[in-house]
This record gives sequence, C-alpha cells and structure tokens, in this order.
Amino acid sequence: MTVRIATAADLDAVAALRRAWAEEESGPVDDGGAFEVGFADWYAAEAGRRTTWLAATGEEPVGMLNLVEFRRMPRPGRPRSGWGYISNLFVLAEHRNGGLGRALLDAAIDAAKQREYARLVLSPSVRAVPLYERVGFARADELMLLPLS
Repeated sequence: MTVRIATAADLDAVAALRRAWAEEESGPVDDGGAFEVGFADWYAAEAGRRTTWLAATGEEPVGMLNLVEFRRMPRPGRPRSGWGYISNLFVLAEHRNGGLGRALLDAAIDAAKQREYARLVLSPSVRAVPLYERVGFARADELMLLPLS
C-alpha cells in the first residue's frame, strides 16, 4: 500500500475513481466519455488550491482524497492563516477496511499541519463518520448553511 500526492499524469486514475464512486451510488452511466472531458477541465481549474492524494495497492490506484485550501483574508496584527476542507475520500469497495482511508486521511492531516492551517472541516457521509471520529473530528455547530439546490 502506498499513498502519494497525485500529479497531472494521474488525471485518468482520479477520474476513474470518481466515476467508480458515482456508479457505486447510482449505477452505471453511459455518457460516451463526456464525464472525463468535463472532469479534466474541472481538475485543471482546481489545481491551484486542491491537493489530491492517491492510495494504491501495487501500481493500481484504489482510493483518493482531496484537500481544498482556503486562505483567510489578511488582517492587521495577525499572521497569515488558512484552513482546509477535506472532500472526496473514497476507497474502492474491495479495498475498504484495510487502513487505506485512514492512510489517506493521515496524509491530508499531516499536510494541513505543515501548512499551519487553523482547522480542517468536512461534510461526512454517514458511513465515514466513525472513521473521522476515530481520527479526532467532532461534530461542529458553529457553521451555518444555506442550501441553494
């Protein structure tokens, strides 16, 4: 098992994992490759503020995680700071419960500490809550939400 930061050369692997995740939830989608084209555009636009990690067994990517960086507006008398949003933690079903999700999460947390983020936040699926709680995440009630769709 290895965990590493994805590069532009990993675009197809990240897109394949995202497709696998969506199809696990909703069933197969035959879109003639349109998803992959749109995904490539999105991935390029996000590259400046998003770090993606891949987990692999051997050479096969089997999991991923994204960390989106938000930089706070500077304020006089305070050091620069930011925070991170963890998203898209996914491991292929046949590779779950073997530590890959935790390894991906640990890599993102280590990066957040090195970057001196003030906090990490996420919006977990019900299935992922126990993992996040084991790592130390707690439910937060200090944010507010306005659903727009």
